[in-house]
Amino acid sequence: MIEAGHFAAFLALAFSAAQTGLGLRGARDASGLFAKLALLAMAFAFLTIVWAFVRSDFSVELVAAHSHTLKPLAYKIAGTWGNHEGSMALWCLVGIGFGAAGAYLLKTGKPVFEARALGVQGVLNFASLAYLLLASSPFTRLDPAPLQGSGLNPLLQDPALAIHPPMLYLGYVGYSFVFALAAAGLIEGKIDRDWAKTARPWALAAFVPLTFGIALGSYWAYYELGWGGWWFWDPVENASLMPWLIGAALMHSMIVTEKRGSFSAWTALLAVLAFCFSMLGAFLVRSGVLTSVHAFAVDPLRGSLLLGGLLVLGGSALLLFALRAPKLQGGPEWLATSREGALMGNNLVLTVATATVLLGTLFPLIAEAVGQTISVGEPYFNMTFTPIMALALIALPIVQAWSWGKADISSLWKWAAGFAGLVGVFWLAGIGPFDIPLLAGIGLALGLWLIFGAGQEIWRRAKTVDRLPKLPLRVWGMTFAHAGLGLFVMGAVLETSGRTQTTLALEPGQSAQVAGWTMTLDDVRSIEGPNWYADRAHLFAERDGTRTELRPQKRYYPAARMPTTETAIHKTGVSDLYVALGDGRRTAGGPTRWTFEVFVNPLIDIIYLGVLLIGLGAGLSMVDKRKKKAVTS
Repeated sequence: MIEAGHFAAFLALAFSAAQTGLGLRGARDASGLFAKLALLAMAFAFLTIVWAFVRSDFSVELVAAHSHTLKPLAYKIAGTWGNHEGSMALWCLVGIGFGAAGAYLLKTGKPVFEARALGVQGVLNFASLAYLLLASSPFTRLDPAPLQGSGLNPLLQDPALAIHPPMLYLGYVGYSFVFALAAAGLIEGKIDRDWAKTARPWALAAFVPLTFGIALGSYWAYYELGWGGWWFWDPVENASLMPWLIGAALMHSMIVTEKRGSFSAWTALLAVLAFCFSMLGAFLVRSGVLTSVHAFAVDPLRGSLLLGGLLVLGGSALLLFALRAPKLQGGPEWLATSREGALMGNNLVLTVATATVLLGTLFPLIAEAVGQTISVGEPYFNMTFTPIMALALIALPIVQAWSWGKADISSLWKWAAGFAGLVGVFWLAGIGPFDIPLLAGIGLALGLWLIFGAGQEIWRRAKTVDRLPKLPLRVWGMTFAHAGLGLFVMGAVLETSGRTQTTLALEPGQSAQVAGWTMTLDDVRSIEGPNWYADRAHLFAERDGTRTELRPQKRYYPAARMPTTETAIHKTGVSDLYVALGDGRRTAGGPTRWTFEVFVNPLIDIIYLGVLLIGLGAGLSMVDKRKKKAVTS
């Protein structure tokens, strides 16, 4: 079957070429037909790869390098995209899927515009497929075939990591179709209200899975790596954060274009940048230039091809914008003290924040290229990214109530007094019995400020309780997203400022105190799994009459010759008791002493609840058809 899949992938390449040529010529129906045929061909090709993994067909080089007969079925399937070649095949499938969805769903009444968008998407799909088939083929055979495979990277044998890559690709590749729509609009010289109304659901369709994909990756790193935290400013984490930030700016810019016809050039530029940063993320993960637990290391040739593709496609996108943006029509005039002015400030802040993340991510690579070794870590991002975002978040509840064109700022002092009052409350709590650091108090005040602002804005629109259910879904989506942002800020501040970390060295029967918990080691036993063996500790934790058992593991996967850490987490409702098992050392003539890293992470689940609300809010905005007039503007 793998040869049939290989042939189908070449068919998809040919169909994408036809989609490109016909689309750029304006043949809407024919281009859409080839987009759908390309999806059928690529779906079949991808399924043959999946089937090879399910059957443990080690005559396929990709399966032999990334699977094993003892691996559970779910991880055999996940192994399809748990490597460079398979993940590129998934990338191609998702990109072609967006093109086919566009062919089916785009009904603007402008066939030439739709055809050009499909044609641009066809170019991107053709380039991805050409790289897959000519430089990273997942269809290569081995002769003779080995009797056993090497196994999937043990770190990837996890439920969250099985879902995480497809979610990220839906986000990354989703922005390629938003770019295709922007390119078609730039070619026609029309990034207007109708364009924004057409493109906004597609931007949200990329933003929602990207949000959940980042959250899944963060939570996986939290419980799998044994580092005790939820975000580490890892370069590959940053690679997904940058298109998310630009995507958030794009969504807000589209609101202005749809409502007022303004920000045409800004909206087009953000669509181009979202695509470019998605391409950059693909390059960073797959080129081998970064050292990360998330990255796929590949050979220099393929890394060079990826870099060339990034420069050609990204450069072409920016060149198209530079040539066509001056011909875009502007909207009505607006003042800085208006909703347009506030959203322009939002665009600027998110763009600058993205630039700080980009600089912190690429600067070590630039320094290494000139022979220097420089590390950029959390202190840099705390000094740059955090204050930039804090200023924007302080302004958010104030400016979201401003009117279009010109806002009444006479009540601005009341808002300022309100935020100052919240900061004062937490400052007093900090010098009182609660022992809250001043900066943490400001962060908590900011989180509550955002939640209050979200509630105030929806009440301003509804005015009465009985009108709340009648508000459009996009208004509820905005409310959930902004309230979720507030919860995220509160959770991040509480977890970061209140986290405690302790290293214990215990022999069986010994106890130690950690943040009010009495930790007692019962024993450490050797166990075996389907494709691994491990040391598993039995710990008992007691506090205030509550007793729980924790069983952290240190696994070893013989096929991959790689150890992993399986943490034990006890959730109390207000914090996580988090334990990672370290190494054991036998004392002279005595029992083995085992090391443990123990963290107490307060209210960390609020972080993920906030992210869930952000994604839910964006999803509600996406499905809002706006068939009836909003209750109020």
